[in-house]
Amino acid sequence: MIRFHGVSKRYDTGQEALSRVDFHIERGEMVFLTGHSGAGKSTLMKLIMLMERPTSGQVIVGGRNTERIRGNGIAHYRRDIGVVFQNHQLLFDRSVFDNVALPLQVAGFQTADIGRRVRAALDKVGLLHKEKLKPITLSGGEQQRVGIARAVVNKPALVLADEPTGNLDPDLSAEIMTLFRQFNELGMTLMIATHDIELTQRMNKRVMSLEHGRVLAGGNPS
Repeated sequence: MIRFHGVSKRYDTGQEALSRVDFHIERGEMVFLTGHSGAGKSTLMKLIMLMERPTSGQVIVGGRNTERIRGNGIAHYRRDIGVVFQNHQLLFDRSVFDNVALPLQVAGFQTADIGRRVRAALDKVGLLHKEKLKPITLSGGEQQRVGIARAVVNKPALVLADEPTGNLDPDLSAEIMTLFRQFNELGMTLMIATHDIELTQRMNKRVMSLEHGRVLAGGNPS
């Protein structure tokens, strides 16, 4: 599903965020990405999302060399990737329903299909009864679940989560990880960046460790 071949990323400032990174993640895997702040986790995810381009090397996602994806093809490519952010990035002037519906509206889905998909996604995260509320009225854990529903509403093959439990207490973090496990059991590929080593150990999934832009361990399936 994801393959990095000798990928390096050097910024104009001279900072080398990634250095000759090699790894692959199989379709249907759930993998944790760990490392200290500045290890390269966010840069790696930005390369997958085509928010950044590598200085050298190849990034292959779903069998496609991302170097060849340009222009209008980028938006189409991103439709098959769901993203969960640490700070939710919800629109507080819109309802829970409208927040989750955004990716479908951008993709041009019909109104009836949008309603069906949004309510199915909210039901999966346990928030169907709050679809008309504004996100500001929800707890932090509920807001994160809205973000997860938005990420999976388009039924993407790949979900990227960048520190999704960073602002949550241990109980809420465990609830969020249970949701991720359920989506993984449905066949979605997940890459989850986290500092919570204890949480990754409890999940019993592959852990890929980064340090100073290099993969220390877990780069390939066992």
